Amino acid sequence: MSAQAIASEFIRVSRHELQQRLLRIEYCLEKLTLEQIWSREHEVENSVGNLVLHLCGNIRQWIISSIAGTADNRDRDAEFSRREPMGADELARRLRETVTEANEILANLTPDELLGKRKIQVYNVTVLNAVYHVVEHFGEHTGQIIWATKRMLGEDLNLYGYLKDSSSAAERDRTP
Repeated sequence: MSAQAIASEFIRVSRHELQQRLLRIEYCLEKLTLEQIWSREHEVENSVGNLVLHLCGNIRQWIISSIAGTADNRDRDAEFSRREPMGADELARRLRETVTEANEILANLTPDELLGKRKIQVYNVTVLNAVYHVVEHFGEHTGQIIWATKRMLGEDLNLYGYLKDSSSAAERDRTP
Protein backbone atom coordinates (compact mmCIF):
# COMPACT_ATOMS: atom_id res chain seq x y z
CA MET A 1 0.00 0.00 0.00
CA SER A 2 1.35 3.43 -0.90
CA ALA A 3 1.91 6.35 1.44
CA GLN A 4 -0.77 8.21 -0.53
CA ALA A 5 -3.30 5.42 0.08
CA ILE A 6 -2.50 5.29 3.81
CA ALA A 7 -2.75 9.07 4.14
CA SER A 8 -6.02 9.13 2.21
CA GLU A 9 -7.50 6.42 4.41
CA PHE A 10 -6.36 8.17 7.59
CA ILE A 11 -7.99 11.40 6.46
CA ARG A 12 -11.17 9.64 5.31
CA VAL A 13 -11.55 7.78 8.60
CA SER A 14 -10.78 10.90 10.64
CA ARG A 15 -13.41 12.92 8.78
CA HIS A 16 -15.95 10.10 9.11
CA GLU A 17 -15.34 9.79 12.86
CA LEU A 18 -15.78 13.53 13.42
CA GLN A 19 -19.03 13.46 11.44
CA GLN A 20 -20.40 10.43 13.31
CA ARG A 21 -19.66 11.96 16.69
CA LEU A 22 -21.18 15.27 15.61
CA LEU A 23 -24.42 13.45 14.79
CA ARG A 24 -24.43 11.77 18.21
CA ILE A 25 -23.92 15.07 20.00
CA GLU A 26 -26.65 16.74 17.94
CA TYR A 27 -28.97 13.85 18.85
CA CYS A 28 -28.22 14.33 22.54
CA LEU A 29 -28.75 18.09 22.33
CA GLU A 30 -32.16 17.54 20.69
CA LYS A 31 -33.26 15.35 23.60
CA LEU A 32 -32.15 17.68 26.41
CA THR A 33 -33.86 20.75 27.82
CA LEU A 34 -31.97 24.02 28.17
CA GLU A 35 -31.68 23.40 31.89
CA GLN A 36 -30.27 19.91 31.34
CA ILE A 37 -27.74 21.14 28.77
CA TRP A 38 -26.27 23.53 31.32
CA SER A 39 -26.69 21.46 34.48
CA ARG A 40 -23.89 20.13 36.63
CA GLU A 41 -24.06 18.40 39.97
CA HIS A 42 -20.76 19.84 41.17
CA GLU A 43 -18.82 22.94 40.24
CA VAL A 44 -15.88 20.79 39.05
CA GLU A 45 -18.09 19.08 36.44
CA ASN A 46 -18.60 20.35 32.93
CA SER A 47 -22.08 20.80 31.55
CA VAL A 48 -22.99 19.42 28.14
CA GLY A 49 -23.07 23.01 26.89
CA ASN A 50 -19.55 23.68 28.16
CA LEU A 51 -18.30 20.48 26.51
CA VAL A 52 -19.75 21.51 23.15
CA LEU A 53 -18.10 24.94 23.39
CA HIS A 54 -14.85 23.23 24.39
CA LEU A 55 -15.00 20.92 21.37
CA CYS A 56 -15.47 23.92 19.09
CA GLY A 57 -12.45 25.61 20.64
CA ASN A 58 -10.30 22.50 20.45
CA ILE A 59 -11.09 21.79 16.80
CA ARG A 60 -10.63 25.44 15.88
CA GLN A 61 -7.22 25.60 17.58
CA TRP A 62 -5.82 22.19 16.61
CA ILE A 63 -7.09 21.96 13.01
CA ILE A 64 -8.48 25.23 11.72
CA SER A 65 -5.84 27.55 13.19
CA SER A 66 -2.81 25.27 13.23
CA ILE A 67 -3.29 23.55 9.88
CA ALA A 68 -5.01 26.26 7.86
CA GLY A 69 -2.95 29.00 9.49
CA THR A 70 -5.80 31.20 10.68
CA ALA A 71 -5.49 33.31 13.83
CA ASP A 72 -5.74 31.39 17.09
CA ASN A 73 -8.14 33.41 19.24
CA ARG A 74 -9.11 30.59 21.56
CA ASP A 75 -10.12 31.39 25.13
CA ARG A 76 -10.08 27.89 26.61
CA ASP A 77 -11.04 29.05 30.11
CA ALA A 78 -14.18 30.74 28.75
CA GLU A 79 -15.32 27.42 27.22
CA PHE A 80 -15.58 25.98 30.73
CA SER A 81 -16.57 29.06 32.72
CA ARG A 82 -19.64 30.02 30.72
CA ARG A 83 -22.79 29.79 32.81
CA GLU A 84 -25.22 31.78 30.66
CA PRO A 85 -27.37 29.24 28.81
CA MET A 86 -27.12 28.93 25.05
CA GLY A 87 -29.81 26.91 23.30
CA ALA A 88 -29.38 23.48 21.75
CA ASP A 89 -29.90 24.86 18.24
CA GLU A 90 -27.12 27.43 18.62
CA LEU A 91 -24.72 24.94 20.19
CA ALA A 92 -25.42 22.40 17.44
CA ARG A 93 -25.00 25.07 14.76
CA ARG A 94 -21.64 26.18 16.14
CA LEU A 95 -20.36 22.63 16.43
CA ARG A 96 -21.64 21.67 12.96
CA GLU A 97 -19.99 24.73 11.36
CA THR A 98 -16.71 24.02 13.16
CA VAL A 99 -16.66 20.35 12.13
CA THR A 100 -17.59 21.27 8.55
CA GLU A 101 -14.75 23.79 8.34
CA ALA A 102 -12.30 21.28 9.81
CA ASN A 103 -13.48 18.57 7.40
CA GLU A 104 -12.84 20.87 4.44
CA ILE A 105 -9.29 21.48 5.67
CA LEU A 106 -8.72 17.76 6.25
CA ALA A 107 -10.05 16.90 2.80
CA ASN A 108 -7.28 18.96 1.21
CA LEU A 109 -4.34 17.57 3.20
CA THR A 110 -1.56 15.76 1.34
CA PRO A 111 0.63 12.96 2.73
CA ASP A 112 3.58 15.37 2.99
CA GLU A 113 1.46 17.88 4.91
CA LEU A 114 0.50 15.19 7.43
CA LEU A 115 4.16 14.97 8.41
CA GLY A 116 4.54 18.76 8.72
CA LYS A 117 5.34 20.17 12.16
CA ARG A 118 3.17 22.54 14.18
CA LYS A 119 3.39 24.10 17.62
CA ILE A 120 -0.05 23.94 19.24
CA GLN A 121 -0.41 25.19 22.80
CA VAL A 122 2.89 23.97 24.30
CA TYR A 123 3.19 20.89 22.07
CA ASN A 124 5.39 20.32 19.03
CA VAL A 125 3.45 17.85 16.90
CA THR A 126 2.98 16.66 13.35
CA VAL A 127 -0.23 17.50 11.54
CA LEU A 128 -1.07 13.78 11.68
CA ASN A 129 -0.73 13.89 15.47
CA ALA A 130 -2.93 17.00 15.62
CA VAL A 131 -5.67 15.30 13.60
CA TYR A 132 -5.42 12.16 15.72
CA HIS A 133 -5.60 14.28 18.88
CA VAL A 134 -8.76 16.05 17.69
CA VAL A 135 -10.54 12.82 16.72
CA GLU A 136 -9.62 11.15 20.01
CA HIS A 137 -10.53 14.24 22.05
CA PHE A 138 -13.84 14.58 20.21
CA GLY A 139 -14.61 10.93 20.95
CA GLU A 140 -13.82 11.29 24.65
CA HIS A 141 -16.16 14.24 25.10
CA THR A 142 -18.83 12.68 22.90
CA GLY A 143 -18.84 9.76 25.32
CA GLN A 144 -19.23 12.15 28.24
CA ILE A 145 -22.14 13.89 26.52
CA ILE A 146 -23.83 10.56 25.77
CA TRP A 147 -23.34 9.40 29.37
CA ALA A 148 -24.69 12.69 30.77
CA THR A 149 -27.70 12.50 28.45
CA LYS A 150 -28.48 8.93 29.53
CA ARG A 151 -28.07 9.90 33.18
CA MET A 152 -30.40 12.88 32.90
CA LEU A 153 -33.05 11.12 30.80
CA GLY A 154 -32.80 7.67 32.34
CA GLU A 155 -33.18 6.02 28.96
CA ASP A 156 -31.19 4.09 26.38
CA LEU A 157 -30.40 6.35 23.45
CA ASN A 158 -30.27 3.33 21.11
CA LEU A 159 -27.23 4.67 19.31
CA TYR A 160 -26.07 1.15 18.51
CA GLY A 161 -29.44 -0.49 17.95
CA TYR A 162 -28.38 -1.53 14.46
CA LEU A 163 -25.98 -4.04 16.05
CA LYS A 164 -28.93 -6.03 17.43
CA ASP A 165 -30.20 -6.83 13.93
CA SER A 166 -27.24 -8.40 12.15
CA SER A 167 -29.41 -9.41 9.20
CA SER A 168 -29.29 -5.93 7.68
CA ALA A 169 -26.53 -5.95 5.07
CA ALA A 170 -26.46 -2.14 4.87
CA GLU A 171 -25.95 -1.80 8.61
CA ARG A 172 -23.50 -4.70 8.77
CA ASP A 173 -21.27 -2.99 6.21
CA ARG A 174 -21.13 0.30 8.15
CA THR A 175 -17.77 1.69 9.08
CA PRO A 176 -17.54 1.55 12.88
